[in-house]
Amino acid sequence: MEQGYFSGTTGRNRPRLPSQRIVFDAQAESGGLTNALTVDVEDYFHVSAFESVISPSDWDGMPHRVVGNTMRVLELFAEYKVSGTFFVLGWVAEKYSFLVRHIAEAGHEIASHGCSHRRLHHLERAEVREELYRSRSLLEDLSGMAVVGYRAPSWSISSATLWVLDVLIELGYLYDSSIFPIYHDLYGIPDAPRLPYVIRRERGELLEFPPTTVPFSLGGRSWNFPIAGGGYLRLLHPGLVQRGIRYVNQKEGSPAVLYFHPWEIDPKQPRVRVGGRSRFRHYLNLDKMEQRLRYLLSRNRFSTMGDVLQKRVLAEAEEGPSSGVGIREDAPAEKGAVPQQEGL
Repeated sequence: MEQGYFSGTTGRNRPRLPSQRIVFDAQAESGGLTNALTVDVEDYFHVSAFESVISPSDWDGMPHRVVGNTMRVLELFAEYKVSGTFFVLGWVAEKYSFLVRHIAEAGHEIASHGCSHRRLHHLERAEVREELYRSRSLLEDLSGMAVVGYRAPSWSISSATLWVLDVLIELGYLYDSSIFPIYHDLYGIPDAPRLPYVIRRERGELLEFPPTTVPFSLGGRSWNFPIAGGGYLRLLHPGLVQRGIRYVNQKEGSPAVLYFHPWEIDPKQPRVRVGGRSRFRHYLNLDKMEQRLRYLLSRNRFSTMGDVLQKRVLAEAEEGPSSGVGIREDAPAEKGAVPQQEGL
């Protein structure tokens, strides 16, 4: 990566992220923009949908499939000659340290997904700080790369947990990808900005790259429609997701983000007895996910989130500030207000 926003040291002295080796073969439909390709590295039993029936004390005794599935993801990315950002759960890194090294050696960016996969509203501030510090230190030691990005388990930075942004800034993280601007029963800040933006707090600033949505209106009502990947890619026709990415790239001039989990390309994973809603969300179209990923990888340009954000910051510096996107709120963040923002 070029000298720029991500090359400085914040918090403690760290090497800047190594350059990504990226070659694009496909004819992109993105209007020349590069999108962020991301993977949340966790196993099937870590998901919040199973937390009522599987305790963390059960994890060691469960069949582990994260290594094999992640290796399949790496093979897929190598086939399409793309680099991505792997948000690695600390639990996985501690169990399978060689996997982190292998991801880094393949030219991908390593970022933090916390340690325990507990949603942030279940943790005290000191626990969050410990997880964020420990996971980054572990991942940096294993990969030899600076870890500057974070994604919360189950998108759990919400209006009630915006204080986590201050902890990220204090610890020297440079970007976050956790604030989903949608209505959902488990997560989301519906009126948060849809496109990448800068969050300005009293303790500093942080880049936010929200999961991708497109604006949608029906019957006089408007909302953000999620197309970022994961369960949404398994639910929706891939052509619809592609249209959404093309809209964000060409009409809005912004990069999109695609995310998924290694377990989502594993239709043979063990079946967990759980309620109907959780069963539907977790197991829907697992057998179709890899082909849907191939569909998107063949039609778009992708790179790491750090690389995409850095290019965005450099372009903004050269062209001058934009008019901003979304809402702007100056109320104290501790009271749950959406933080002050500036569009990229």
